Amino acid sequence: MFNYKITELQSGIKIISENVPYVKSFALGFWFDSGSRDETTENNGICHFLEHMLFKGTSKRSSKRISEEIESLGGYLNAFTSKEHTCFYGRGLVNHYEKTFEVLTDMIQNSLFKEGEIKKEAKVIVDELYDVEDQPEELIFEKFEEEVYKGNSLKYTILGTEKNILSFKHDDLVKHSKEMYNPASMYIISAGAIEHEKVVAYTEKYLGNLISAKPKKRKKVVIKQSSDLQIIKDIQQVHLLMGKSTYGYSSAERMKVNVLSHILGEASSSRLFQRLRERNGIAYQINSFLNSFSDISTFGVYLSTNEKSIGKATSLIHEEFKKMREKKVSDAELKRAKEYIKGSIIMGLESMNNRISRMANSIIYYGRIRSMEETINSIECVTKEEILETAQVELDEKNMMKVLISSKDLLKKV
Repeated sequence: MFNYKITELQSGIKIISENVPYVKSFALGFWFDSGSRDETTENNGICHFLEHMLFKGTSKRSSKRISEEIESLGGYLNAFTSKEHTCFYGRGLVNHYEKTFEVLTDMIQNSLFKEGEIKKEAKVIVDELYDVEDQPEELIFEKFEEEVYKGNSLKYTILGTEKNILSFKHDDLVKHSKEMYNPASMYIISAGAIEHEKVVAYTEKYLGNLISAKPKKRKKVVIKQSSDLQIIKDIQQVHLLMGKSTYGYSSAERMKVNVLSHILGEASSSRLFQRLRERNGIAYQINSFLNSFSDISTFGVYLSTNEKSIGKATSLIHEEFKKMREKKVSDAELKRAKEYIKGSIIMGLESMNNRISRMANSIIYYGRIRSMEETINSIECVTKEEILETAQVELDEKNMMKVLISSKDLLKKV
């Protein structure tokens, strides 16, 4: 039994909480419906930059004091930026809930954005950018989405460009923070042994003076013809990604692709893992993926292997695609995939962080909290016939683009 409550304040702030009385801790997240998708070529990376800068000091607290006040109470603060959201969150013991709430609201409302701190943090983020460049398994997904979503703001990377990162000034951050941390696109989400009424009271106490502005509307994604990419790097392994765009969270069809992806390559018992790694001893990393946004997703297969094996690995993947397009999966295979998905969701709820993430995704993408029964039912309803039909569309190599990262030109081999 889940004890969700939702309150929307006059300012537009949405408060969603789940009282979990049998734990002694809490997770608290402040979600903002703003990410790199909402940026431009000129300011790409500013949402992520702001995420960093909110930890660099307010009019009340230094950067060190922000950390110390929470960590001295046994808790912690963190944040993340995605293409569609920015979130600041904290964990702690129940009796320190208000302190965590107050520190987070101080960061959101009173950050100073000092020029000296901006310059220092820019160097840190540029290093983070270089880290991605040095990790082919991350870089390949960035390059893939840049190409798949070209002509759309979803192509922008979360970190942005080095040029932009080094150019941000105090006034840029102040201006964008006022637009970004808008109560109309703000969600306060809480899970733990905290009553909903207390969360509402703290919101009114610490955020009662916020004034809402009209949230920006996102443009619809228009998919254009993609081209295969070859990236030459001095590395030992070959990294290959094959994929395409598909249904987003807004479509009921997405769950069919999700189940298909699990059968194909999202666990050790999946077809690709068993065929390439277990039976043929190639491709240490081999998996399918479904990376979803509100209105669209990317779906495909990623692997890394040695230069000699890339041709055979690709052939084996194409064989598995063909099998899934031509023959229904077995009852046992479909059941195993469904149970794996359900198990991941249900076991994840033992974490308060996972609980607030689930509530956030549900309220942001569906406008309500989907019950566990509804989620489980959407998984159970997928049939063998639907998996076959979905495979015939999603596993058509002619509609997939390829990204290859290797030390030499090997694109013709795949």
